[in-house]
Amino acid sequence: MLSRKTPKDIKILREGGKLLGSILRQLAGEVKPGVTGQELNKLAEELIKKAGGTPSFKNYRGFPCGLCVSVNQTVVHGVPNDQPFREGDLVGLDIGMKYKNLHTDTATTVAIGKLDKKVQQFLDRTKQALEIGIQEVGPDKHIGDIGKAIEKFIKPFGYGIVRDLAGHGVGYDVHEDPIVPNYNPGSKMDKMFPGMVIAIEPMIIIGGSHSVVVGKNKWDIKAQDESLTAHFEHTVAVTEDGYLIITE
Repeated sequence: MLSRKTPKDIKILREGGKLLGSILRQLAGEVKPGVTGQELNKLAEELIKKAGGTPSFKNYRGFPCGLCVSVNQTVVHGVPNDQPFREGDLVGLDIGMKYKNLHTDTATTVAIGKLDKKVQQFLDRTKQALEIGIQEVGPDKHIGDIGKAIEKFIKPFGYGIVRDLAGHGVGYDVHEDPIVPNYNPGSKMDKMFPGMVIAIEPMIIIGGSHSVVVGKNKWDIKAQDESLTAHFEHTVAVTEDGYLIITE
């Protein structure tokens, strides 16, 4: 069932989203060689508490942490561990916060050190894919147009777009309807309307395959071809005349 957030809800979501965006930037700044995912998770939970929120992901369907830390071949849902980051790693950070009873969700992928040109282009293009998807948001447009635009941009580069996972509605809960695919679903899907709030999150695999597998810990979602991955995400509200990036 699709939910319509009230103007009051949107105001609270924007307030919480700004705080969460700031927290994500702080965490991204701490991604360095020798730092661990567990250390980042501890910091993330402290920053969320300080902001007056609670971690959306912690204990959600049994997930043990407030922050997802997904390194290199892990696309999403990485459980923070004590393995130190190394030069050349791509570190995905995905975070959600419940603030004044409403949830926001955002993610970024951070590179450690100087990357090979092909990998840097891959990272830049995945981030651009998110921006392109967001531009398709607006009243009377359709959810399917978001994935269609992302695929049109990504496909010529030969990258794989994860199909087993998607963006989603967010706000009253961590995950709500509608599903927001990152590829062309072949149909228009749901019509957008003012007050709809969605998380758009391209998950891209450099090797060209869209296939993923679940890691031994039952959480990490990895590229089946074991190539590098990237993930960027914003919570976005549909407005009367376009969109508002909640987590910017």
